[in-house]
Amino acid sequence: MAKATLLILKLLMILICAGWFTLWILKPTKLWTKKWHTAEESARTSVFGYYGLNFVVYTFPVIALAAIGFVYLDLQSRESRRRQARSSSSVLSNPLVVNSYLGVLSALEILAVSLFFLFLAWTFYAHISNDFEKMVPTKSLKSFSNISNAGKKMTPAESLKLNTRQFKFLRVATRFGLLAKACLALLLLPVLRGMALFRVLGIQFEASVRYHVWLGTAMIFFATFHGVSSLIVWGMKDKILDEMWKWQKTGRIYLAGEIALVTGLVIWITSLPPIRRKRFEIFYYTHHLYIIFLLFFLLHAGDRHFYMVFGGVFLFGLDKLLRIIQSIPQTCILSARVFPCKAIELVIPKDPRLKYNPTSTIFVKIPSISRFQWHSFSITSSSNIDDDTMSVIIKCGGKWTNSLSDIINAELDSDSNQMKCIPIAIEGPYGPASLDFLSYDSIVMVAGGVGITPFLSILQEITSTQSSIRYRFPTRIHLIHIVKKSQDISLLNPISHLLVNQSAEKWHLKLKVFVTQEEKSGATIRDLLNEFCQVQVVNFSTKCSSDAAHGVENLLWMAAMAGISSVTFLVFISSLNHAFLPSQEKSSKQKNPSWVADILVICSFIIAILCSTMVAIVLKWRKLRREIPAVSEKEGRAKEGLMDTRSTAPDEHEIMHYGGRPNFQDIFTNLSKETGGSDIGVLVCGPESMKESVASICRLATSQCCNKGDGQKRRSNFSFHSLNFTL
Repeated sequence: MAKATLLILKLLMILICAGWFTLWILKPTKLWTKKWHTAEESARTSVFGYYGLNFVVYTFPVIALAAIGFVYLDLQSRESRRRQARSSSSVLSNPLVVNSYLGVLSALEILAVSLFFLFLAWTFYAHISNDFEKMVPTKSLKSFSNISNAGKKMTPAESLKLNTRQFKFLRVATRFGLLAKACLALLLLPVLRGMALFRVLGIQFEASVRYHVWLGTAMIFFATFHGVSSLIVWGMKDKILDEMWKWQKTGRIYLAGEIALVTGLVIWITSLPPIRRKRFEIFYYTHHLYIIFLLFFLLHAGDRHFYMVFGGVFLFGLDKLLRIIQSIPQTCILSARVFPCKAIELVIPKDPRLKYNPTSTIFVKIPSISRFQWHSFSITSSSNIDDDTMSVIIKCGGKWTNSLSDIINAELDSDSNQMKCIPIAIEGPYGPASLDFLSYDSIVMVAGGVGITPFLSILQEITSTQSSIRYRFPTRIHLIHIVKKSQDISLLNPISHLLVNQSAEKWHLKLKVFVTQEEKSGATIRDLLNEFCQVQVVNFSTKCSSDAAHGVENLLWMAAMAGISSVTFLVFISSLNHAFLPSQEKSSKQKNPSWVADILVICSFIIAILCSTMVAIVLKWRKLRREIPAVSEKEGRAKEGLMDTRSTAPDEHEIMHYGGRPNFQDIFTNLSKETGGSDIGVLVCGPESMKESVASICRLATSQCCNKGDGQKRRSNFSFHSLNFTL
């Protein structure tokens, strides 16, 4: 029954998605324009009006897709996780293009990008063709003043008295604005966290961020061409100052579009890698200008165009407020462990009922450092082992992380008997809905530096579920850790007991460590773990907060919130329009300013979101009052001590290399021989250059596997999975 329900929900999502994209494809056509005008005229006499029709047709499909997706994920999570054969679609998800500028692209990503650009080309062609067909002859273009004297309302092109070439250039510029709108419709969907649509596709938030970057760059390009070309046309007629400062009563408001464009450019420029990495605060705060950008985009484009991009905006606004509610009340840091490699492990209390999958991430805010900044980190612990706490490892290097290090080191150096309390706000955990990416006979985990953090949770999860018949994980695991200095090996401290006490009967873990910037010989991994395992520990007080992290809300609950807010918006947009914009006859010369309808959209959206927020707050308050246990200081007490290296595990499973980077070609060739042609999952987390090197080897191995002859021995197939430990 559950499988049938999942299949029905999947088919329903496919139909909704296909229908929504079909609307975008048909919209530039004459047939759709004619039918849509007729539908809008009919809707004007109904209770919901044309605004209700636009919301239901253009906006609601995205919200419905999210709600159904939450129900689907909830049912999927209830199903027992059984080991499945590698899906044939995994071939399409393997690397196809590896480039230092584009990164690692799979066949599915290239197909999706190609289809999107094909759609943009179709949209531009269809609109421009219609524009040029309607274009009046050059002879008529010279008599625009006569047309205006005849009492007919002039278009912007007519009022400027453009010739044929200028008119065509202006129409091209205008249609580039529509391409920017198409990018904006999808722009916010990849950065949803709690209401993440991409989770249905098995894509996590940290992986989908790059789609947001691509769409944002394309949108800024089209919008800049749209704006600059319009300025050029105005300059040709010496009316640039007159047109720039126009705030029209009806139609496009030029000044609003200019403000939106400038705001978008500021956001895009400050998000470029050199600024984002070195001046994160500038990137973070300027990104919140999206509110101004969306507001003035609405005023410039009008409510009818805004409904087409409103689905992503609606979900993003709801997701943002629900995440704020989730982060309240704050909890506190129980303890911290300081590693020799300038890394810190934070131990945070959690509700024992909070479960999460390995490779999950949380967003952290420490008000004593910054009241507004949130930073994401991979969880290194397993919820199957640690019922009351979860841990993250933070490598110090930026302003925010150095401030955290200073606070903890100050507490270490303090002689006071009174422990300090550090409040901390938590969002998440956000993680994969299933563990299909671990469904292989063997897996290879390649980590660069602090990129080891998601693999720590995977290894602990595998250890905790070895005796379970519900979970089946690989029995052969190869862990390759690449570090700059020997002291960075201390990051393996959380799994040191697994390295020396692994059971050969249940699983086989082989560790290879590469120290790239040191020349040394004779030291084994165990020697270095003993040398660098003496971590410093500081425990903190819990007096400032007795609450534990409780995680994101139930998926069915979020689906209900999306439905409630949609209905609320539809009710209020209809009520406000009937109250402030009574229907007017076409012959009436007194028309309301077009921005009034835009303001009503904003008001209805705010009311709908606030109503949903109030419902969420009430339910959250009742849950906290009833269910969430209080934090005990004893839960997170960390202990100092040396690793016990007395073990029967043979040293042959631990290989140390100095003075160079790994030769992945040789490593993967040997793995293929050892595994005898099985399917091998390759998980990579670390610098982009390292990911690209591994992806190139996987691509080559996949092509050789697909091209093998009938008489040849089956080669191992390497399935590439990229994990991100930072955004």
